[in-house]
Amino acid sequence: METLPTGISVLDREFGGGLPSGSVVVLKADPASQSELIVDRFSRPRACRYLTTVRSADAVKAILTLGGESEGDGSGGDAETVVEETDREDPIDDVLATASDLPEGATLVVDSVEPLEAADRSRYGSFLTELRRHVDDAGGIAVVHAFKGGNGQNRVVTEQVADVIFDLRTTVTGTEIVNRLIVPKFRGGAALEEPLKLKLTDTVSVDTSRDIA
Repeated sequence: METLPTGISVLDREFGGGLPSGSVVVLKADPASQSELIVDRFSRPRACRYLTTVRSADAVKAILTLGGESEGDGSGGDAETVVEETDREDPIDDVLATASDLPEGATLVVDSVEPLEAADRSRYGSFLTELRRHVDDAGGIAVVHAFKGGNGQNRVVTEQVADVIFDLRTTVTGTEIVNRLIVPKFRGGAALEEPLKLKLTDTVSVDTSRDIA
């Protein structure tokens, strides 16, 4: 099983080089957080098919253009990222069509999963099974952006099928915004024993500031 860089150097160090190929990764976050920065970094180390279910393709492309170069593979430039909008009423078929044609070792981003979770449970479960099979066949990874407070029972199915879960927790106090990344689930690797404190501004880095009670 090959290990694929995430595009975030600190995560790659924690995970011994990156994520196992064939993994379905779920990034859980608050809608008002800077989680899009993490998704952006995941898209950069290798060829990526980026499917947006809510925002326009132009809006996503603009953010990706501003994001700078990847930290992931040291190649000095980003691999090709193709951004497409899905059918707003029924995105499942669009996602599966793209997954079935995923380049070898590529990343598939689904941003965000809520419109897909709105399907009935049986269809959604079949979708996740087929998605995982396509990603495994390509030896790539799928990154599913999932906002907290999502669609009830189907969110449980999303997390059950996921191989890796990143849980970004954002806390706002009177003086600062604190982001902690928790990894409670990691098939094929070791989950983090402690939260990882991140600084999310216009990039992703480790926050070395001390917590003051």
